[in-house]
Amino acid sequence: MNLFPNTIVFPARTLTGAGVIARLLAECVGFGRRGIIVHGHSLVKHGVLARILQATPAGCQVKSWEHTGGEPTLKDLDCLLTFAREHRADWVAGVGGGSVLDLAKACAGLYLAAETPLKYHQGAPLETRGIPFIAAPTTAGTGSEATINSVLTDPDTRVKKSIRDPMLIARLVLLDPDLLAHCPKSVIAHSGMDAFTQAVEAYTSRHASWMSDTFALKGVELIAANLEAVYREGTIEQCQGLLAGSYLAGLGFSMGRLGVVHGLAHPLGFRYHVPHGLVCGVCLPYAIELNRDAMGVKYESLSRAIGADLLTWTLRMLECLQMASPFKGKAIIEKATIIKETLPAWSTQANPKPITPQDVEWLLSRLF
Repeated sequence: MNLFPNTIVFPARTLTGAGVIARLLAECVGFGRRGIIVHGHSLVKHGVLARILQATPAGCQVKSWEHTGGEPTLKDLDCLLTFAREHRADWVAGVGGGSVLDLAKACAGLYLAAETPLKYHQGAPLETRGIPFIAAPTTAGTGSEATINSVLTDPDTRVKKSIRDPMLIARLVLLDPDLLAHCPKSVIAHSGMDAFTQAVEAYTSRHASWMSDTFALKGVELIAANLEAVYREGTIEQCQGLLAGSYLAGLGFSMGRLGVVHGLAHPLGFRYHVPHGLVCGVCLPYAIELNRDAMGVKYESLSRAIGADLLTWTLRMLECLQMASPFKGKAIIEKATIIKETLPAWSTQANPKPITPQDVEWLLSRLF
């Protein structure tokens, strides 16, 4: 195992605690007086956006842009970039779930880019740093606030993958447990199991290091200790613990990468229009079975961190969170193409067991 990952990137600052979202604009004004808040409808519906904007510092010009929902696409990013550039934004803040954060992150990162988003989605390197990205997650799951990648879908080719560059990392993160107050139970469940999967895959990845292991294993511990309680309307402290676990999982996989669950989740989620976290959750038990021998002693380390057998706990948690498989009994759409897309994926390539076409076919047979 490597001592350190090849690249070590952290958000510049992270603020934590109940009510810290009230400081968002006061902190952002340090990056400039013109900014954009990217958000979803829930932030408007529950009055959170209005409360944030009420605290706008004098002379600061802030506009909001609402993501209409669903998986973020390159077309969404094009619209957001146009909006931000017309406003002459100095910074972009994302206050929302993973889709909102990924759009805000890509907008900030590509704000000064010479090419179209499509070029970078296809793998072109960023030539220059963009404007500051600020992240305030309203779900505890994607870890996007802690990572260097923005996951977007090209609606023309149906390819879902990341724009990935250390220059995309957040300049400021706000982890406020109050923001989980209006999160639907299903989103708590799906995003929580996404975060748990990320932490497990980062810890067992072939690219894991001492540093990524430290973050990922603590992420596993915190998520396992708090997810069910938050799902059942837990305390502020439990919400804070779950947010911290998701954040640490994001740091872990940003350094150590992921595994076959995430490699398979993208083609499945796109074709069946199933939430990403739900796909990850229902795939995880089968991936644990597939990877059990390759995990070696790390299986026992994960079980100790949870306080129960890893596979047994995962199955029980899916039942507690009412996360039934959306695939059982359905036909497999474009099976050969799903296998073809899964094998070369950035995540699959880091899986502890080298993945063959037969392995993907075995996972699909169990899922369906």
